[in-house]
Amino acid sequence: MSELNRLDSIYIPMIGYGEAWDLQKSLVRQIDLEEVPEKLLLLQHPPTYTIGSQKHPEHLLLSEEELAARGITVHQIDRGGDITYHGPGQLVGYPLLYLDAAGLDLHAYLRNLEQVIIDWLAGYGIEGGRKPEYTGVWVGDVKIAAIGVKFNKSRRRKGFITSHGFALNLKAGIAEDGFQGIIPCGIQSYGVTSFEDLTGRTMPVRQAAEEILPLFCRIFNKQSNGLIEEPGHAHHDGGN
Repeated sequence: MSELNRLDSIYIPMIGYGEAWDLQKSLVRQIDLEEVPEKLLLLQHPPTYTIGSQKHPEHLLLSEEELAARGITVHQIDRGGDITYHGPGQLVGYPLLYLDAAGLDLHAYLRNLEQVIIDWLAGYGIEGGRKPEYTGVWVGDVKIAAIGVKFNKSRRRKGFITSHGFALNLKAGIAEDGFQGIIPCGIQSYGVTSFEDLTGRTMPVRQAAEEILPLFCRIFNKQSNGLIEEPGHAHHDGGN
């Protein structure tokens, strides 16, 4: 396997958002220094709201007391975009890739991330698509996957290392679990859905991760030896 396109693929059954964010930042530094190969982290978070760089706190509809009662933490983070929800029954993917400055197309990176999800859905007969004015993957007028990324400027090379990524809704009722407490991504016109809501089939998160990995490798021209599972960290970490 060429070191140039080697991808270490890690599955974490459950990890607190803050811990995963710290892990991403640490790995971005190591990838920048070429100490470790590029990574794809596939995982689940406990119930969490994340607020991106657009910073619209009014899109969070729950009080601190309601958040505490529901066991939902809140993090203001450094990715692009507005507010979204992470929780059990959702596959979160964090690609940590070096993008060289030569021929760099950041919008193409986002479209490629969307294409991974669209191709996976097509395997189950679901027609996923895009909305020109928004990121993410949509089935009709409901969103099944959110995308928000950060391009971290390399300190050693002329390019960027990616972080953050996508969140694919798998479990039925995820809208009631968390999305009803926010205006997702600041979009009031459209709702959210999940794989199970669309198909009536349950989809284990680990299975979705295993199926998405080869699609990701094909679209991003990477090679992986398969998912490596690391122990989960199921505790709820503190947010803002």
